[in-house]
Amino acid sequence: MSKPMPKPTSKPSPKSRTTSRPNKAARSRKPLVYGAGIVVAAALLGYVSYRATAPDSPGSGSSAVADVSADPEAGVYPELAKLARRDAADKLAQGRPDAPVVLIEYADFKCGYCAKFARDTEPALVKKYVDNGTLRIEWRNFPIFGAESESAARASWAAGQQGRFWQFHSAAYAEGVKEKGFGKDRLKALAQQAGVADLDRFQADTDGAASAAAVSKDQEQGYGIGATSTPSFLINGRPLAGAQSTQTFVDAIEQAAEQAKNAGGAGEDAKGAEPSTGSTGSAGATK
Repeated sequence: MSKPMPKPTSKPSPKSRTTSRPNKAARSRKPLVYGAGIVVAAALLGYVSYRATAPDSPGSGSSAVADVSADPEAGVYPELAKLARRDAADKLAQGRPDAPVVLIEYADFKCGYCAKFARDTEPALVKKYVDNGTLRIEWRNFPIFGAESESAARASWAAGQQGRFWQFHSAAYAEGVKEKGFGKDRLKALAQQAGVADLDRFQADTDGAASAAAVSKDQEQGYGIGATSTPSFLINGRPLAGAQSTQTFVDAIEQAAEQAKNAGGAGEDAKGAEPSTGSTGSAGATK
């Protein structure tokens, strides 16, 4: 495609959510320079996000958004694949650092379609692929719906500092939770529900500079690759947008795993790294 598609003006489909009035910081984001093809890749993800919310798109946004070609290399951008951190100490990740496939998720705790993915699709992916070492899931906080989104993102990071990110993730995405809001008391209650042991530390971490910096870093990455909606995903460099069907993710993961096998393994550089507590497949079992 030669130029980005315009943003939709009608109501989004139930596949993803876009922010119709991005804040000043969001409007200032430019594609990050990860390689010569990053501008093309960013334009693609922006288009994918557009298609996920475009009016009158065939199949409620599935066409051109998440179709997985028979060619495992089609739609894959090596520059985007390099965004996988593969850090064994990453408390906002689960799965082996040397897993052949890495799914990066850019999401907002106030996004209902992110919750749908968390409840309906992610547990199946964890059971089928994370637990057997095929898949690693790396979370990126991408708050786009205002102050409460930002607070929830920072709170999730704080829960992660005590090894309870995924438990907090499950609590925050439970049915009916986002409708109650993410005020300070609610976030503390969710942390308690998630088994965060030191609530005073949790509050201090939530309010601290480190959480703000971590969330900002994730946001910069999301905006830098052209993400305009939540949830947005990268699977070994293949952009997907919206709460697509479980089968769409299965197809993309299977193809990425096959491509990695043929290429000698996407996790070659991380071999020998030991996953940290909370970064293994077992973390997903609490979802």
